[in-house]
This record gives sequence, C-alpha cells and structure tokens, in this order.
Amino acid sequence: MATYDSPGEYIDHHLGHWVIGEKGSFWSLHVDTMLFSVLLGAVFFFIFYAAARKATSGTPGGLQNFIETVVDFVDSNIKDSYHGTNRLIGPIALTIFVWVLLMNIVKLIPYDLFPWLASFVGVDYLRINPTSDINATAGVALGVFVMIFWFGFKVKGVGGVGKEFFTSPFSAQSLPFKIVLAPINLFFKTVEEIVKPFSLAMRLFGNMYAGSLIFTLIAISPWYMQWALGLGWSLFKLLVIVLQAFVFMALTIVYLSMAEEDH
Repeated sequence: MATYDSPGEYIDHHLGHWVIGEKGSFWSLHVDTMLFSVLLGAVFFFIFYAAARKATSGTPGGLQNFIETVVDFVDSNIKDSYHGTNRLIGPIALTIFVWVLLMNIVKLIPYDLFPWLASFVGVDYLRINPTSDINATAGVALGVFVMIFWFGFKVKGVGGVGKEFFTSPFSAQSLPFKIVLAPINLFFKTVEEIVKPFSLAMRLFGNMYAGSLIFTLIAISPWYMQWALGLGWSLFKLLVIVLQAFVFMALTIVYLSMAEEDH
C-alpha cells in the first residue's frame, strides 16, 4: 500500500479521481465515476432480471420477497405523490431509487480496499462512490430535468408548457396586465425549473461527499479508535444512504407529477 507523508496528502489522495485529461478542466473524464456507475447499473439490472426469471406465484424465495418489498415501497410512494397518467413513472422511480441506493451503499466497503487493489495496476487515484462526485449526481439530475419537460410536452404540448412560462406564478385577466407580468413570470418560472435539478444534484452530492470526507478522517485517526468510530459512523451513514436515495426518488416523482398538472 502507498505511504503518505502527511494526513493532508492521504486526504487529497483518497478524495481524488481516476482522471483522463487535464485534472480539474471541463473536458477531464472521471473514469472511476463512470466505471462504477455503469457497473452498479449492471448489478441492478442482473439482480432484478434474476428475480424476474425465478419469480413464482407460489412460495417466493428470499430474493423475490426482497424485490417485491422494494417494488411495493416505490409503488406506494407513486400512488401518494403522482397524479399523472404516464405509465413510465413506475420504472423511472424504481430505477432511480435502486441505482442511487447502490451508488450510495458502496461507500460502506472498506475504505482503502479498492484504491489499494487499483495501485497494483498502476491506477493512483480511485473513488468507488459515484454519488460523492458532482458529475454523477448532476448527470442523474439532468436526466430528471429532461423527463420533466418530456412529461409536460406529452400532456400539455409545447404550447401549453410555453404558456406556463409566461402566465405563472402570477396570472391576470386583462391583456395589459398579462403583457406586463409575462417577463416577470418568465424569470420566476425559469428559476423554478433550473432549481429543481440543481437541488437534486447538490443535496445528494453534499451528503455523500461529506460522508466520504468523514470516513477519510476516521481512516487517519489512531488505529485503536478506527473500529469504534468507523462502526458508529457506518451505522449512521446507512440511514443517510437509504434516506438520500428515497428523497431523490420522491422529489423526482413530485416533479414529474407537477409537470403534468394543468394550472
């Protein structure tokens, strides 16, 4: 395992990324974020595919019970929050919840394990938790942003969505007031729509990055304190991991429901 001259060097190393291109530039590519995002997406697919192939109407196995519990949980949240008609809301919400949960939960893997293994193949930096990278959370949030408009266009058409930008949140009956309020409405509505993906991305990233930083600080603490601190923080972080996946899914459902509402 690599040796470090100072705690600061250890922290910088473990919070760094496997990058292609100039580090810190717009065109740099975080290979580890992309690799583990795709890998965990594949894990999600194969787990659910295996459960679907072995599903039975008789006595279900442990995997089927678990998958049915997750599906029922997502379905109950959709029934409570979604008032639209698009049948894709179920697959979208389920995919977001499970995928984000998997990208969060790998944080609980022993902190130095994968960077140590990567060092044997010449990779100096490796972070396996994609949601502690703003690029990953922003990517998922932008996907939700696109779906918000797609759901809206599908129900209200381009004209209906465009009309909302000029007539809400402030409405008026007379034409002169409508003209006066139109630029104000356009400004507020634009800000409202931009804030949605921004808040999704930053909330998830902030919580996961803070968790990574604390795990790093625990790793450089005295060895006789690491197990107690690590266990306590891992148990607490497990709650945060599940909660953040739920919040991301719940807000996505609410935003997609709002996109279809005719104000």
